[in-house]
Order: sequence, then C-alpha cells, then structure tokens
Amino acid sequence: MATARTPGQGPLTGVRVVELAGIGPGPFAAMLLADLGADVVRVDRPGGPGLAIDPAYDVTNRNKRSVVVDLKAPDGPDQVLDLAARADVLVEGYRPGVAERLGVGPEPCHARNPALVYGRMTGWGQDGPLADRAGHDIAYLAPTGALGMIGRPDEPPPVPANLLGDYAGGSLYLVVGVLAALHHARATGTGQVVDAAIVDGVSHLATMIHGMLAAGGWQDRRGANLLDGGCPYYGTYETADGRYMAVGALEPRFYAEFLALLGIEDQAAARKDVTRWSELREQVAARFKTRTRDEWTAVFDGTDACVAPVLSLREAPHHPHLAARGTFTDHGGITQPAPAPRFSATPTTVRTGPARPGADTADVARDWDVPGLLPSSRTPQ
Repeated sequence: MATARTPGQGPLTGVRVVELAGIGPGPFAAMLLADLGADVVRVDRPGGPGLAIDPAYDVTNRNKRSVVVDLKAPDGPDQVLDLAARADVLVEGYRPGVAERLGVGPEPCHARNPALVYGRMTGWGQDGPLADRAGHDIAYLAPTGALGMIGRPDEPPPVPANLLGDYAGGSLYLVVGVLAALHHARATGTGQVVDAAIVDGVSHLATMIHGMLAAGGWQDRRGANLLDGGCPYYGTYETADGRYMAVGALEPRFYAEFLALLGIEDQAAARKDVTRWSELREQVAARFKTRTRDEWTAVFDGTDACVAPVLSLREAPHHPHLAARGTFTDHGGITQPAPAPRFSATPTTVRTGPARPGADTADVARDWDVPGLLPSSRTPQ
C-alpha cells in the first residue's frame, strides 16, 4: 500500500476532502478548506463545468488537485466511492436527489466510510416545496427578506453581486457545518450529512436585525433604519470627481470628529433628531462634492471619524492598509485575495494555482491509494 502524504500547510493539514465539481458556493467552500491546508481533490466531469472562465484563471480552484471522472460511465461511481472511502469530507452541490441517482449519495458513501462528513450545498435546501427548483443567488436572497432591506426606498433593491447569498449565506455556512461535523466525527467515529442551504444561511445572517425588528428598533422597509442607508451618517457620498466615500460615524465621538473634519460642526444636534436627517444628509452631500475622493481620503486619514474611500476591485490591493497586511497576494501572475483568516501556529498560503481538470490524476491515485483512477487499471467495458 502506498504511503499516503498530504501536501499543504495550515490547520487542516492532513484532512482529505473530495469535491464533486460544480459552480459557485460549493467550489468556494472547498477552496476555503484547501486554503486552510486540506488536501482537496476536485472530481471534474469530462468537458469541464461549462463556465465561460478559462480554468487557468478560476482561482476558486487554487490549492486543489483535480481528477476527471465520468459519473455516468459504469465505473465512474466506484471511482468516487474509492475516494470517499479515504476522505474525511465530501462536498457536493447538486440538486437534491442527483447524487443519489449518480450512485454517490450519502448512503453508499457512508457504507464505505461511516466517519465521512457529507456536505451538501444548495440554494433551497434538501427539502421543502422549492427544493427541486432551479435558482441562483438573487432568487435565494429574495424570499429571506435580506434583499428587500437593501437599497433606497424609492428604487428597486440593488443586486449585491453574489457575495451575500452564494458565499456568505452558502459557502461559509457549509464550511462551518463541515468543520463542526468533522469535530464530531473525530470524537465519535460517526459521520453525518450537512445540509447547507443559502436560504437558511442568509436568514441566519439577519438574526440581529430580526431582534431589532421584534424590539421595535427596526422598520420593515428599506432606507429607514440606522444600518440600511436611512441614517445620514452611515452611508456613501459622491465626491467632486464622481467617486465615493463611505461613512460609518455612528458613536457620538466618531460623529463629532466626522462633523469637525467635514466642516459642519453646527450639525451636532442632528445626530439624534430624525426630523433633521434630511437636512443633515444634504449638507454632508454638499460638502463631499467640494473635493475629490483622494483629497477627502487625506483629510480623514489617521482619524477616528470612520470614513473610508470606496475603491474598485483593481484599486483595493493597493490600499496602504491592505497592502501592509498582505490581504491580497500574487500567484502565477494573478492578483487574488490571500487566504483568511490568519493563524499564529499554522500559517496558510496560496500553494498552487488553479487545478487543471484531470492534471493530478496520477498523483492522487498514488497518494490516496486509489489505483482505479488510472486508465490502465480500469477494466475494459
């Protein structure tokens, strides 16, 4: 039997993960596990996932290895089950029932490996009236109430990219669930299924808001509250050059410093007087329009006024604070966010670029002792 070795570094070094290839939150969750040091083997399908992005730039596949398995071929399910038998975690993002139909659902996986953590990533969840329906991030956000509380009251809710649903309410909850289940499996030898649904995660993200709503401290409409743009000292303002500054001066002393640097100290009493918020917003907006974004950035630099420039994706890596912390890194010519969070004893890094479909089959077959992955070992059909 080959000696298993797991490449990588980080707190999850030694943990083996099988990722059944998909798009969106599943691959991102697997990337996070890989960033943390897990040996993630992505099982790609023949022909790839069908995304328009060149696999060389799909950084959500960094720190992973890839094998290609045709799950519709006679020997395909057994190849995945052989991997699952040697894994700690499996991640899949199919619609409910698809993995079962393909022969790689929880039951056959747990028959081979009772301690396996089987992570399932969907939008609607594994059950409920909509479980079998198609959808994407924005459709999952809509019924949770989260989308409806974003934006101006006189405009349609804006589209928050796919960060809030796919990745915050989806991927991160899947990773939390997988790690919790892995802890349980290590203690008891018993694996389980983790049902991570975007609708559940996004709803959970709004827990504090629901508490405020119940207490009468939040109005159930857009642009009428402290944290949703209704407050003039918590929002964004256009500058003279058509760019923007973000303001979050909520506490009294931060608010006072904000007014002083903006040059409208006479608005101190407007902080708690909602009837004056419209006037305050106009004055703040007028002041910000008098200088460029970079000029205002210099004014507020080094202060506790809680004001920051709104940067673009290409500008962000050059922000002095993010640059000093190494929040972004360059690997293989691609600027990308560095692994997060950070660990004092088990630091993480971008070890490898995006895994190319099937490029690591021989190495995985050797390291995981799964010779059935190699074409020469398969029985002719």
